[in-house]
Amino acid sequence: MPKKMLLVIDVLNDFVHSEGKLNCGEDAEKIIPFIVEKVNDFVQEKHPIVLVKDAHIIDDMEFARFPAHCIKETWGAEVIEDLTFLEVYPKVYCIEKQRYSAFYNTNLDEILKVEKPKEIYITGVCSNICVLYTVEELCNRDYKVFVYKDGVASFDTQAHEFALQQMENVLGAEII
Repeated sequence: MPKKMLLVIDVLNDFVHSEGKLNCGEDAEKIIPFIVEKVNDFVQEKHPIVLVKDAHIIDDMEFARFPAHCIKETWGAEVIEDLTFLEVYPKVYCIEKQRYSAFYNTNLDEILKVEKPKEIYITGVCSNICVLYTVEELCNRDYKVFVYKDGVASFDTQAHEFALQQMENVLGAEII
């Protein structure tokens, strides 16, 4: 079996919880059971998991485009309660990012070099922003990328559909 890795992108209180500052709505809430199921599958098979976490400073320039959200060391920047069991999983990596791509100013490249996955599976929000830009960089690094259609969501349904098409038709990721 090829070595697999799961990326869980921005499944954080501010994006997914109903009281989050930049809540992605019902579509994001609906994918949580699927994400938890996939996380459990990867844990059972002892594959590495990367929790990608938006983590901004108080005056982040991104807040000129979006309301303030996922400020470091706040409830909003924490992984949702359904996934906190991963804190004890020995093959979990947590990376904090300040921009859309999980590669910008993070150690994701180093994690990938250590783990050497043959297949990378993607879940999370927002499919048209952080998911898309992370998938783009993975594909440009020649990783075999699979995006779980039932494991990604956005606050914008039209942009979500466009992002899935781009990831599949332009970047070469498989939408499963």
